[in-house]
Formats: sequence, C-alpha cells, structure tokens
Amino acid sequence: MDQALSLLKKYYGYDSFRKGQASLIEALAIRKRDVVAVMPTGAGKSICYQIPALMMDGITLVISPLMSLMHDQVASLKEAGIPAAYFDSSLSWPQYRKALQLARQGAYKIIYVAPERLLTDIFLDFAKSVSISFVAVDEAHCVSQWGQNFRPAYRDIPEFLAQLPVRPRYGAYTATATVAVLKDIMNWLKLDHPARLITGFDRPNLFFEVQKPKDKKQALLKFLSTRKDECGIIYCQTRKECEEVSDLLQSREFLSAPYHAGLSDEQRSKTQDDFIYDRISVICATNAFGMGIDKSNVRYVVHYSLPHSIENYYQEAGRAGRDGEDSHCLLLYSPADVMTARFIIEHSGEDDLEAANSPERMEAIQRDLAKLRRMVEYCTTRGCLRSSILHYFAQKAQPSCGSCSNCLRKWDELDVTTAAKHVFTLMTSLPCSYGIKMTVDLLKGSRTEKIRSSRLNQVKGYGNLEQMSKAEIETLLDGLLDAGYLEKTGDQYPVLQPASPLFQAVESGEKIMIRTDEEVVFAPVQTARTLNQGLYEHLVKTRWSMARAAGIPPYHIFNDKTLREMARLKPADKDQMLHVSGVGEVKLKVYGEAFLKAIQEYQNK
Repeated sequence: MDQALSLLKKYYGYDSFRKGQASLIEALAIRKRDVVAVMPTGAGKSICYQIPALMMDGITLVISPLMSLMHDQVASLKEAGIPAAYFDSSLSWPQYRKALQLARQGAYKIIYVAPERLLTDIFLDFAKSVSISFVAVDEAHCVSQWGQNFRPAYRDIPEFLAQLPVRPRYGAYTATATVAVLKDIMNWLKLDHPARLITGFDRPNLFFEVQKPKDKKQALLKFLSTRKDECGIIYCQTRKECEEVSDLLQSREFLSAPYHAGLSDEQRSKTQDDFIYDRISVICATNAFGMGIDKSNVRYVVHYSLPHSIENYYQEAGRAGRDGEDSHCLLLYSPADVMTARFIIEHSGEDDLEAANSPERMEAIQRDLAKLRRMVEYCTTRGCLRSSILHYFAQKAQPSCGSCSNCLRKWDELDVTTAAKHVFTLMTSLPCSYGIKMTVDLLKGSRTEKIRSSRLNQVKGYGNLEQMSKAEIETLLDGLLDAGYLEKTGDQYPVLQPASPLFQAVESGEKIMIRTDEEVVFAPVQTARTLNQGLYEHLVKTRWSMARAAGIPPYHIFNDKTLREMARLKPADKDQMLHVSGVGEVKLKVYGEAFLKAIQEYQNK
C-alpha cells in the first residue's frame, strides 16, 4: 500500500486513509477483486476508485448519473493534476470525436460517462479498442427500483462489460442503500464475489434537528439569523415555495436564488454556477438540485417541506459538511406537508393512460407511501434522530447520540397511566388491529358509518377518551409508540398493537410515562471555529480571488477544513505547508506560494 499512500499525498494532500478506504483499495488494486462499497457522503468514496485508477495501467471508466457530477469531478481531478475527461451530451459532435481520439492516444487516465452512452455504437467501438482496466459504478443505488433516483440504463452495465475483449475489474459505490437496495446492486450489476465494505451511514459532523413551527417563515429566519456568512441549501416542495422562500431571504439581504424545473436551462445553470462559485450563499431548490454537487463548504441544509423518504432526506441532508466540518440539518415539519406528499405520490404516473392502473404502478405507490410513513415517524419521534436514521438503514446505534435536537432537548415526563390503560382496554377488546386514525376515532367515541356498521361502538373501551381532542389522543399514541408501549406492524397498511411493556405495566400497576416537548429549551451546536478567525477569513478571501481569476470553484483550490488548519499551523515555507492536511505536491506547486504570501501579509499587519 506504499504506492497508494504516496499517490494520496501527492494528489490529495492527505497523509493517511480514512476508515475503510485502505482495505477497499487493497482489495481492488492489489488483490484484483470486484468491490462493493456503502460509505456515507463525505467519507471519501471517490478516492476509493480514483487511487486504484492511478495504480492500474489502463483507463478507468466511472459511470455516473449526472452531467454536473461528472463536470465537477473532472474539474477537481484536473486541479489535482490528474488527466481526466467526461463524455456526455454537453459535448458537440466534433468535441466528442476529438475527446475519443485523445482518449485512444492515452490522454486521459479517468473518463466519466453516463450509463445511457455505454451501448451506443461509437462508444462501444472506442471501449473495445482501448485497454480498460477498471469500471467504477458511482451512485450505484440508481440500479434499484427500491432506491431513489432509479435509472434503468444502469441495468445495461453488465451487457456493456460482456462486450469488452477482457472483463475489467469492477466496483460499485453508493452512500445510501437499504438492505433491499444493496441486494439489487449485487444482483443487477452481476459483481463477481466482491469484497464488501459497509462503513456505516453515520455522519458524526452533522447535527440533526426537527422543528414543528407554527410559522415556518419566522422559524427559518430565526435559524438563519446567525448564519449570514455561511453557505446553505433550502429544499422546498414546489416551485412556488422555492420562489417565495428565496424572495423572503432576498428581502432580508441574503444572497439567495431559486432553483427548480420551471426555470430555463440557462437560468438553472447560472444559479448553480453562482452557488458553486460562492457568488450566492443560499439556494432555495426543489429536489431537482444537488445530486451532482460536490461543494464541500455547505454548512447547513434546511428542509422547508417534508421529503418523501428517509433515503431522499439523508441524501439531501448529506450535502452539508462534505469537508467533515460541523454542519446543521434542519427539517421544518408540518402535518399539512404529509397530505401534499400523499397527493403527489398517489397521482404520480397517472398521465400515462396505459400504465395508470397497472399492478406495477399500484405497487410503486404503496411502496412510496410506506416510505413516507417512515419519514413521518422520523419527524414525530421523541427518540434520537440519528439512531432513527441509522436503524432505517439496518445499522445498530446507541439509544442516544447526545448531539441531535431530541437528545439535547429538555423533555417533560408526563404520567399517562390512566389514559394508557383505556388505550389498552380498547385494543385488547377489538376483533382486529387498526391504524392510528381509526384508533383515535374509537377512543374519541366518533360515530362514523364504518364504526356503527361494524358495531365497533359496542366494544369495551369505545369513547373512553372522549374528553380529549383527537390531536391530544394522537399525541398520546405517538408517545406510547416512542416509549415502546405500542408497536406498529405492517408496511402497506400499518396497524397499532399493544407491546409487551404495556401488558406488563397494566398487570403490575406501574406508572406509564411518555415524553412531551411542550417546553423546549434547545441551543444548537455551533460550527467549530479556527484558532485564528481573522487569518482564516483572510485566506478565504485569497482563495476566492484566485478562484475568480482562474474561473474555478473556490473549494477546488482548498476546502474550508484545509484553510482552517492552515490558519492554525501558520506555515512559513513550502515544507511546512506540506504538513497541512489537504495540501499535496501538485497543489503546492500551483497555489502554495500565494497562500504563504497571504499568511505572511496578515501576520505583518
């Protein structure tokens, strides 16, 4: 692994590998095995295929789903001194032919390509004529219908490999994969007994918070009031919401812009570039934005509206803190958002008359509704938010992380012994189990046609909580679920059932307590500050000026974490500069002198 470490320092400026990287690189480049990796965003996934690409003799193909992702990665590689290119629809026909010609001549070590291009005649002809030593499938979850961002062309990858003269080594990489998605990746991509690396999904530098504000706009402005100098993304449900939130922020002098499918390609491209190049600090976007963005200094992600699944939420929230610095993920939850999300899911695909009533569409709707229910459970839980996410991805987690809003919130313990016994009486008297809505109606004593026709109004426990409002009863049931006294079973049509702790509590006569957050005292974790904030800000300005002159994103020069360490260590010469994490030999030659001069200028003030 000496060669791998040498390459890591030379091109990336790091002295050691992060968790899991070394074992994955060794399996691929030295033991010559296929690999599959599930690594959280910010864990250095791209290094796990870029370093092996540099260690092998031939060309590495990276199959990637978005142009913006390919462009950003290639630009970053070129800045590090690694010859790379992308083949996508942004190239004109003459440009594409020229790029293929240069690739045949060995001009590029790493080539990014969209999956739809693989089986075209011209690309197949090229691929058969060169030595391809490695194929890396990035965002591999796109192969699965069970995951987000399903891309049918990903399933053509094995056919592409089968047509090559020699099968190259093969790797699949993703940041978000449930057990079902990981199984699909293995099956559909036909990996050959791959070495597996699942480092986990936890992002310790991300602070998770859920608020249930009466006024979202005021809650958002309060959150942003101390973050005017930071960069962030605000995700909205609709185009109109993007415009309204962006207008609100502009009226408060934030450098903000909307991003959604209703804008022209030119407008979207300009907004994305303005964000990447730090000309604006806040982008208000639908989920059409962000998958191809590798911007490292996003300090917060706000979900102004409810995401439709934990997978979508975690992928979008994960765009914060890619440099490993402390970052904040805030979700503003409203029950009204659930109705909007249900409407969108239930009416998706209905314009296709042939497929509107197909079993496949009905199955997809039920699957998406089940995912939405899990998302709502995350928003309403009184337990640890981090562990809720990790459990969803089948990863073990501590009951409390100590660094999310629920773990830091000051909770009141509420004695609900009497009310819980009424819930127990009703549930154990019913002929079968029901969902939350029906259970609330029965406890409230509602006189609906369904209740009367089924004679459920004669069941013991019916109407025992009629003095409470439906909202209060639902809060009670949520609290009993969180505390483990009730359990929810069934994905498609989930129902409530009493759990063993409730049986034990009723039998023994012990108190039944739940958490309530009526009185909230919460101070969010603050982003860590450098020891010399003035010098750090001076280095940020230096980076911005150099990036503007070169026409590249500032984080392609050095990320915020590297500048913070530079401000702390204050290197005085090039040898000392090489001890700063993120400063490699190539970037030292290009940028080292300018940053050494900036440090000296600041110290001589």
